[in-house]
Amino acid sequence: MADRMQIDCRGLKCPQPVLKAKDALEQMGAGEIEITVDNEASRSNVERFAKSQGCQATITEDGGNFHIIINKTGDSRPVSGAKEAASFTCEPVQTELVHIIPSNTMGRGNDELGKVLMRAYIKTMKDVSPLPRKLLFYNTGVMLTATESDVIQPLKDLEAKGVEIFSCGTCLDFLGLKDKLLVGKPTNMYEIMQGMASATKVVSPY
Repeated sequence: MADRMQIDCRGLKCPQPVLKAKDALEQMGAGEIEITVDNEASRSNVERFAKSQGCQATITEDGGNFHIIINKTGDSRPVSGAKEAASFTCEPVQTELVHIIPSNTMGRGNDELGKVLMRAYIKTMKDVSPLPRKLLFYNTGVMLTATESDVIQPLKDLEAKGVEIFSCGTCLDFLGLKDKLLVGKPTNMYEIMQGMASATKVVSPY
């Protein structure tokens, strides 16, 4: 039996990394197994599984990859009541929610009604869990962050709770609002796209 094994589990979905760890432990009498994963859920599951089998596990992180070193000795035995490997499913990953707001109205149809709905949307946001990680305003949506209105204070309240608020700089400039931003920060298309691409969920009221 090998006394050291390396297993690359990057890109594999749960519970595959745990199942590969299980197979490796069954093949090995005693020694060291290094398993590489690329997400927090897999790291946690492999670590918990290793410990449930009576093994030590140490972890290092490198550029978003996690290297889990499992040490198995001849005395390693499964902990009483340990779960089967296949039951180590991914734990919920914290949602990074992003709201994109491309207009100062909500929905299509009557603009006056749409403005009323948008005000209610923003004012209600603080009461809904989870709070968004970011609010991205573009096109006429920037009018909500750069003109005096009754949504400025609710937006500031959200910002105080840790919500990041960004408004498209090109849109502010086009609408003559470049120097009138009242809440949040100006941004560019790269950061808007990056914010949407990195989100686990994107929501829009439009």
